[in-house]
Amino acid sequence: MNKPVKKSLQVVLSLLLGGFVLFWVYRDFDFQRVTRVLLHETNWWWMSFSLFFGVMSHVFRGWRWKQTLEPLGVRPHASDCVDAIFVSYAASLVVPRVGEVSRCGVLARYDNVPFAKSLGTVVTERLIDTLCIVLITGLTFLLQMPVFLTFFEETGTKIPSLVHLLTSPWFYVVLFSAAGVLALLYYLLRMLAFFEKVKGVVLNVWEGILSLRSVSNVPLFVVYTLLIWACYFFHFYLTFYCFSFTAHLGVLAGLVMFVGGTFAVIVPTPNGAGPWHFAVITMMMLYGVSAADAGIFALIVHGIQTLLVIVLGLWGWLHLMMGRRHKG
Repeated sequence: MNKPVKKSLQVVLSLLLGGFVLFWVYRDFDFQRVTRVLLHETNWWWMSFSLFFGVMSHVFRGWRWKQTLEPLGVRPHASDCVDAIFVSYAASLVVPRVGEVSRCGVLARYDNVPFAKSLGTVVTERLIDTLCIVLITGLTFLLQMPVFLTFFEETGTKIPSLVHLLTSPWFYVVLFSAAGVLALLYYLLRMLAFFEKVKGVVLNVWEGILSLRSVSNVPLFVVYTLLIWACYFFHFYLTFYCFSFTAHLGVLAGLVMFVGGTFAVIVPTPNGAGPWHFAVITMMMLYGVSAADAGIFALIVHGIQTLLVIVLGLWGWLHLMMGRRHKG
């Protein structure tokens, strides 16, 4: 199977998976009410505040990435690093997870940063981010354990009988999402196997991974990491205040849904579409929000945040092109 066919198949499968979950979650939904809430009941001041944190999370990530690249003897422009982050998230909407590779390609093209070395720094970043989400998840689970246990029971992941398991519609949503994650892991392993066959690439990647040891300002790296995750959280949490039916939800509820949504976007669908809605809606209902209101919240918030990713991606691409023309 040639590369274009594989890429096309990957896109189609991710769309089908996301579409299936979305269809199942919203199969009996009143979409006319979504329009009314969006146009007449949404607090756009809070939404704008939320979007500000969404933008800053990318900016801080770009600045942190520049830090990890400098020990490799390369000094890309900070704006190029940020633009590469913008482009990478937008690219992942088309082909899930391709953003990790595309941002390395952007710096290779515009700042002559060796692709394999920058890829190693991305691996380092992902290891740091994984540690962060594990710590956040552990803390949130301890603070809200009853909520998580109820979520597991109602979604079919903790079922007392086989009959209940097979008749739970949510179980099949989880099953298909898990299948998507496994497919993603298989794809990543295939990529790793390919890189191992290329002489010198693994050594460059490993050099990029070890770049963290030589970061000149470790406290600043830690600050950037904390700011990235704080921005991620407020980008989501502040949207509660955009709607009357979620404004009463507190920080702990926000943490629970933030953790659930973070794991849901691991599923290889465009921006986690489908699994993210399923996780947030189910958890929001545990805090007393009706299924209809939770569905409206998920549709509007995910839609606007996805639109932000697209706008930032276009801006990053145009800014890179204009910068290249100016340099030329």
